[in-house]
Amino acid sequence: MFIDKSLKEYIAATASGEPTPGGGSVSALVGSLGGALTNMVCNLTVGKKAYEELSDDIKSKIVNNSKEVEKLVETLNNIVDEDTKAFDKVMDAFKLPKDTDEEKAARSNAIQEGYKIALEVPLRCAEKCLRVLELQDVFADYGNVNAITDVGVGTLLAYAGLEGALFNVTINLGSIKDESFKKETETKVDNLLTEGKKLKEELLKVVYKRLA
Repeated sequence: MFIDKSLKEYIAATASGEPTPGGGSVSALVGSLGGALTNMVCNLTVGKKAYEELSDDIKSKIVNNSKEVEKLVETLNNIVDEDTKAFDKVMDAFKLPKDTDEEKAARSNAIQEGYKIALEVPLRCAEKCLRVLELQDVFADYGNVNAITDVGVGTLLAYAGLEGALFNVTINLGSIKDESFKKETETKVDNLLTEGKKLKEELLKVVYKRLA
């Protein structure tokens, strides 16, 4: 399990000539770190004087958002390793026999299904990273001002995880022949990217304002 390795071991494994962990796994990791920084801001906010002066609704939102982010971090941690196995179905399909027309057809179908499975994991990673971004607004607006830079870094990491994961979705889409599935997934990618960019810019705007 890559997620259980030390930072040095994971970095070394990433730098090696092995195909895993690759960009998809790293995207999940940075998305998880973005969420972790968000929760650090929560822990540096709750109980402080400025926090006690907030309305009950805002305090409740801070706590509830943090709980959801915690679950997202756990999910993204799992995806760090899931992504390394996402392409296995494709590789297995390429090893199938292709001596007869029936075998060729079965092999081709298996390859196509493998590509669909391979892009499901990074697509889910992007969705989780987007959700981290959606939950960060209350920390940008009301989090401990001394930790506002951590909100900024968390935002950048969550967005990097989102766009990085979508790279893997897009490259796998290029091998899929099912046009209906392809168009549907391309629409999802475009929507995730558009919303992610929007949230990133909105959050960073608040961060820079509070920094000033």
